Amino acid sequence: MDIVFAGTPDAAVPALEAFVESRHRIRAVLTRPDAPVGRKRVLTPSPVKARALELGLDVIEASRLRGEVITELRALKVDAVAVVAYGAIAGPAALATAELGWFNLHFSLLPEHRGAAPVQRALIAGQSHSGVSVFKIDEGMDSGPVLRRLELPLDHPDVATALDDYAHRGAAELVAAFDDLADGTAVMSPQSGEASHADKIGIADAHLDFSEPARAIIDRARGVSPSPGPWANIDGKRAKLFGLAPAPDVAAATDVGLLTSWQKTAVLGCGDGWVQVEEIQPFGKPRMAAVDFLRGRGDIRFDPSEASAEPTADPEQGA
Repeated sequence: MDIVFAGTPDAAVPALEAFVESRHRIRAVLTRPDAPVGRKRVLTPSPVKARALELGLDVIEASRLRGEVITELRALKVDAVAVVAYGAIAGPAALATAELGWFNLHFSLLPEHRGAAPVQRALIAGQSHSGVSVFKIDEGMDSGPVLRRLELPLDHPDVATALDDYAHRGAAELVAAFDDLADGTAVMSPQSGEASHADKIGIADAHLDFSEPARAIIDRARGVSPSPGPWANIDGKRAKLFGLAPAPDVAAATDVGLLTSWQKTAVLGCGDGWVQVEEIQPFGKPRMAAVDFLRGRGDIRFDPSEASAEPTADPEQGA
C-alpha cells in the first residue's frame, strides 16, 4: 500500500524504520515543525524528521492538520496513514485524505489509558502489565475500532525504558495491521470494557508525597523518570531524586521525609517504611550519589508534602 507515516518523537522512529523494511511504500512523512530544545533553545528537528531525512524520505511539517497540509495529503492519494505519537488531532478533513483511513499505534490496551501519557499513567498506577493497540482513528479520543492488541509486561525501571520496549514491539504490530489491511483480512473490533484516561504528565504529577506507602512512591518515580523527574522540596527548593527502590531492612522506626544513611545506603522515610535513594540533584547543584550528598551534611529532612506541592524555586534548577 501507499502510505503516509505521521509521527514526531523517538518512540515513533522504530515504526518508521519498520515500514521502510516492509512491503508498503512511504509517500511522505508527516511530523511537527522544528522546535527549540535545551537552555539555548536551539531549533531542532523532531527525531522522526531527522530519521526520515537520513532515509531519503519526503517530509511534510505541520503543527495543525488544516489548510495547506490537507491539500498536500489529499494530493498524495495514499491508501492509509500510519500514526505514532504525531501530536495533533486529525479532524474529518484530515481523516478523509486516505482511502482506508488513519491508523494509530497506542501504548496501552485500549480502552485503558486513552490519551497522551498511557505508559506514564500505567506505571504510576503500579500496573504489572499493559500493552499496545492498533486502532482506526475516528473523531473521538482514542476511541476507534481496534485491529490488533498485544499484552506486554510493565516491569521497566522508568518511562524511557518502557517506551523504547513498547515502541519496538508496537512497530511490528502496526506493520502487521497494515499487512492485514492490504490483504483485506483486517478485522476491526469495537473497544470494549471501561475506558480510562491518561492525561499529559505535568510537574505536579512528579511531586513525591513521602506520607504515601513505599510502593506508591517508587511507582510514581518510575512513571515520571526521566522527565520531568521525581522531586520534593528541601527548604522550599526543589530537589530531584533518582533510582528509588525498595530499601533493605532498616532497624529504625520510620521517619517520614527524612533522608539518612543506613549501612552505606541512602534511605528515605515514607508512610510504611523506607525507600532507597540512589542519586539526588539538589537545587542549583549537579546530580550526585545520595550517600555522598549526606556525607558531611548529616541527615536531610524534606519539607512536608503540603509545602512541597508548590516549590518557590525555579523548577528547572539548572537540570
